[in-house]
Amino acid sequence: VAAALDRAGRRLVRTGSPYAVGPGSIFNGSGRPYQVFSPFRRAWTARGWPAPAPAPSPDRLRPAGLASEPLPEEPDLGGLQLPPAGEAAARRRWETFRAEALDGYAARRDVPGVDGTSGLSAHLKYGEIHPRTLLADLAGHAGAGAEAFRTELAWREFYADVLWHGPQTAREDLAAGHARIRQEDPAASVRAGQQLAAWQAGRTGFPFVDAGLRQLRAEGWLHNRVRMVVASFLVKDLHLPWQLGARHFMRWLRDGDLASNQHGWQWVAGCGTDAAPYVRIFNPVGQGLRFDPAGDYVRRYVPELGHLPGPAAHEPWDHPEGYTHGYPVRIVDHARERAEALARYAELRGS
Repeated sequence: VAAALDRAGRRLVRTGSPYAVGPGSIFNGSGRPYQVFSPFRRAWTARGWPAPAPAPSPDRLRPAGLASEPLPEEPDLGGLQLPPAGEAAARRRWETFRAEALDGYAARRDVPGVDGTSGLSAHLKYGEIHPRTLLADLAGHAGAGAEAFRTELAWREFYADVLWHGPQTAREDLAAGHARIRQEDPAASVRAGQQLAAWQAGRTGFPFVDAGLRQLRAEGWLHNRVRMVVASFLVKDLHLPWQLGARHFMRWLRDGDLASNQHGWQWVAGCGTDAAPYVRIFNPVGQGLRFDPAGDYVRRYVPELGHLPGPAAHEPWDHPEGYTHGYPVRIVDHARERAEALARYAELRGS
């Protein structure tokens, strides 16, 4: 870009990044980049960041001598419901969250059935609000909620730093040797292809997983707790490559951030920034009962289970009317596939 501008007689002025601390700026005592989050967060916090830039006047943002053009017609989104976009919308969302939900964020951010998250991820992705603005406003807030939110911002910066130092990890495993693990190939196996299609459509027979995948298609967004559960199901119950899931997410997520998405998937798959990854296998039923105990989240996105009361929505196989409205049966046995996943990781570690 700089070279092209130079040829045109223009100059590229570098003015920072969409991060509080630019990726590639923090190193450990040995001069190497961090690959573990906790020490990165300590170094990131100790380094600090500049104050937000002052807002320019409206006159500076209006090109001189250009006629305004009509906005294009809004595309048909096929029923996809999107929230307001733009800087003003981002500011309103942040102010509302800070006033009404920040104090309870630490306790409520893992509950997908309530509006307990900031909803700022897409605004951050598109630069409609800057993390330095958020961090500056958080400076006046103490408590578990503010600390948990700062930690989430640090995770975003950590993954950006990891990708900066290893751009190949957008497509490849961060952990050397993990590619040798036995995985299913949907291009070579009819069964694996059918299971991948069922996962993408939210028809795995596991209600919490299916609710998440349907929310993704309905809203272009997915609660982070549910992202981890559906990712674990693809990788450790279906034994499919994490890249397939990461690609599906990037296709549908309105907040799809390459660094956070790819490395979030690798964290779940056990090939990313983690010390003991192979034993982390989310139980799709247990996670649903824990974080959606009343079943409201499942019933919202899986209408075939809307008639089941309370936690029964998570276990339709135990209810006499669980399958009367067309909900699919489970495509795998979780206990068996968990054991298989552990066996495959044991093979990898042994080799």
